[in-house]
Amino acid sequence: MNKPFEASEVENNAGTEPIQDLREWLGRVEEMGELVRVKQPVDRDEEMSAVGYLLAKQDPSPAVLFEQAAGFEKSPIGARLLWNILGPSVKRVALTLEEPVDTPVVELIRLAKDKLKRRIPPREVSRSEAPVYENTLTGDQIDLNLLPIPKHWPLDGGRYAGTADAVITRDPDSGYINIGTYRMMLQGKNQVGLYMSPGKDARLHITRAWERGESIQVAAAWGIDPLFMMVGSQTFPKNVSEYEFAGGIKGQAIPVVRGTTTDLLLPANAELVIEGIIRPGSVKPEGPFGEFPGYYGRPEAGCPLVEVTAVHYRSKPILTNALMADYPSCEQSGFFSVVRSAKIWDDLDKLGIPGIHGVYAHPAAAGGFGVTVISLEQRYAGHAAQALALAAQCPGGAYYTKLIIAVDEDIDPTDMDQVIWAMASRCNPIDDIDILRNTWSTWLDPTQNPPENRPYGSKALINACKEHRHLPVFSKRTTLSRSTYDKVASRWQELGLPGRIPSVRAFEEEHKIVYHEVGGFEPGKQPGEE
Repeated sequence: MNKPFEASEVENNAGTEPIQDLREWLGRVEEMGELVRVKQPVDRDEEMSAVGYLLAKQDPSPAVLFEQAAGFEKSPIGARLLWNILGPSVKRVALTLEEPVDTPVVELIRLAKDKLKRRIPPREVSRSEAPVYENTLTGDQIDLNLLPIPKHWPLDGGRYAGTADAVITRDPDSGYINIGTYRMMLQGKNQVGLYMSPGKDARLHITRAWERGESIQVAAAWGIDPLFMMVGSQTFPKNVSEYEFAGGIKGQAIPVVRGTTTDLLLPANAELVIEGIIRPGSVKPEGPFGEFPGYYGRPEAGCPLVEVTAVHYRSKPILTNALMADYPSCEQSGFFSVVRSAKIWDDLDKLGIPGIHGVYAHPAAAGGFGVTVISLEQRYAGHAAQALALAAQCPGGAYYTKLIIAVDEDIDPTDMDQVIWAMASRCNPIDDIDILRNTWSTWLDPTQNPPENRPYGSKALINACKEHRHLPVFSKRTTLSRSTYDKVASRWQELGLPGRIPSVRAFEEEHKIVYHEVGGFEPGKQPGEE
């Protein structure tokens, strides 16, 4: 197990102090020119989500902060709502990962991978130091209808808080605290439903508590530093808290505070947190809800019902809202692509797979879930096939993913034009596509019908690498020479060419390809060499 890093050991590549809360994050986003403030009242039901959906399709795609929800102008809480938080903006993802905003995507994934190796335990602070305890409601004071919790889509079964949230539960066996991102439907003035797919940590915690006939404590932050959204969406070892991974990325311990009606540790700098309890067997029908694949999830016959016991919030709190939709309007797509790619790459490193040049979970593929591309330098027979199989089933990549594609190191995995070219010119379907059956999927997969077939799925492993056994004689691709590229690069502005010169990964090199006695070819050897 890795030793947790001390904050002083971790370099912050962004060159500034780590972001402490959502308000500081928004300030930096506004300085970048990627925040729109809407001061006029806007309807929380479908209108806000429509604005977020359409803004996400712009380039650049700004976050949007609604200063007032129509009908809530005189609300004693005065909540504001943030949509398209990260969206498809790589700059905002880099900012959240505490990296320079102009970091290229593959480099950003590599940096995130390295940061995921660092773990810094959270730092508990007193309640007087926790901004989230500025205001507290308990008992009969609790009325979630005072919050402008929105309806996202026309056919949604209700109003949903989040899913840009951090849902906090404790493992009944080990005691470790998990942070997950799950949808929460408003069910009453002090009740919310909690939907979780099979296999997710919070669902496992609730199931084990109920098997013992015990209630389970739960909390949720509805206004969070987007870093919590990133780490909460990933699969980590079930004995390490996401607080430690968030601290490792940020480079310092995350401040947490003990709950008032639960024994859970809450993010001290959150905008709004609810605490509650789920009693044994307490469920209520929930859904449908427009989900990350861009389709409605089916209604659940019964979802665990949270009885809210306390609400804590900062003055004029900002509620974070994540629209699930088609790309690029699916909130999870951009950040999920980077962090999930880093997680899969890290898993391959831990498994000892050499020669990995990049991993990319494409954001357009069902919220970053559906497609994973691996770029690797083939070093031995079966190398590509091994990487494909492990990427399909490693902890970071097992859930939902349908298409796993391997390409050679001359292909940029984030450039789908290059990936498709490799698939068309290096993949022979009859030999290079394998299928895994009965794999871990989700109730939200619209291709699995009847729905009772879910959550089992399948995966296609697509080898779009040059055939390893015939590498020496595989047709040579057309590439620029390095000297010519450098010459053109040096004259780019002189020639009046627009923009910046595109980067190129593959260049022409001299290879010595010679004949062998056994009829084969091998680079780099002269006749008669052994």
